[in-house]
Amino acid sequence: MAAQDRSPIAGRAQLRELVRDRKAALGLSYERLAARCLDPETGEQAVKSSWLHRLATDLPVQIPDYPMLRGLAVGLDVPLGRVQDAAGAEFFGMDVAWSASGEARAVVQGLDALTPTQREQIQRLIDSIARQE
Repeated sequence: MAAQDRSPIAGRAQLRELVRDRKAALGLSYERLAARCLDPETGEQAVKSSWLHRLATDLPVQIPDYPMLRGLAVGLDVPLGRVQDAAGAEFFGMDVAWSASGEARAVVQGLDALTPTQREQIQRLIDSIARQE
């Protein structure tokens, strides 16, 4: 199946915001950022500057595949999990809840709609499960 350009789910821009924030923090142009986005498994450039520009300016983009996410993590100088979480939230509505220790995480549908008390309960549940391992 060919990849298709897609807009994020309404109201979601987690990956776009991550790219904009890190690009600004690193002081890079789209071209220089793209050149840094090397897939660590293949050594090849994983994204093009035009894709980064479209993403950061809220235009529809091809949903990133795993090699693109690996390259983005390298280029943005952030952990791969952070890029995966942002892409999953933006394009697939997958929200991640982390344990207080940061050692365990869970995908929670509709996390953004939960109250702070409900989110705290989810976090306590994750913490209790992580302690059992």
